[in-house]
Amino acid sequence: MTFSSPRAWLAGCAVAASVILLASCTSGSDDGKASKDQSPPTASGSQTATEPSQKKLTEQAQAALTAVHSGKMVEAGAERVIDGIHTEPSLNEGRTYRLNLVCVGNGSAQLTFTPASTGTETKVPCDQSVVQQRITVHKPVRIDVDGAKGSTGVIAWQIDAI
Repeated sequence: MTFSSPRAWLAGCAVAASVILLASCTSGSDDGKASKDQSPPTASGSQTATEPSQKKLTEQAQAALTAVHSGKMVEAGAERVIDGIHTEPSLNEGRTYRLNLVCVGNGSAQLTFTPASTGTETKVPCDQSVVQQRITVHKPVRIDVDGAKGSTGVIAWQIDAI
C-alpha cells in the first residue's frame, strides 16, 4: 500500500487499528449465553461518546495553526490542557520568533515566559482562536501554558522563525 502524504499514511494506520480493535472486541468464545460479568454502560461512558475525542481536538488545533503558519517552523507540539505546555525551546539569542497558540475545548489557559521580558503573559481562551506572540530571545527561554481550573481540551503551539 502506498500513500501520497504523511496524513494519508496516518489515516490508513488509524483505519487499520480501528479494524483490529473492532475485531478483537467482537471475537471470543461466546456460547450464545449472556455473560454475568458484563456491567451495563455507565452515564460517564455515554457522555464520553458525545464529547469530541482528544484526537479530533488535536486535529482541529493543528488545522488552526496551519492556517496562520508563517516563516520557518522551529518547534511545535500539542498537549492536553490538563497537562499544559512546559518547554525550553532551542532558540537563537538575538533572533525574533512568532509563537502561535490555540486551545480547543472548554475554559482557558495562561501563557507565561521565563524570563518575563521574552513575551507578554496572556490568557488563551479554549475557543479555537489563535493567540500570537512575537518573542525576542536574549537568554534561554522557558514557555509555560497552564490550563485554568476545570479547563479541558487540547493546546497546540508552534514557534516560527521570522
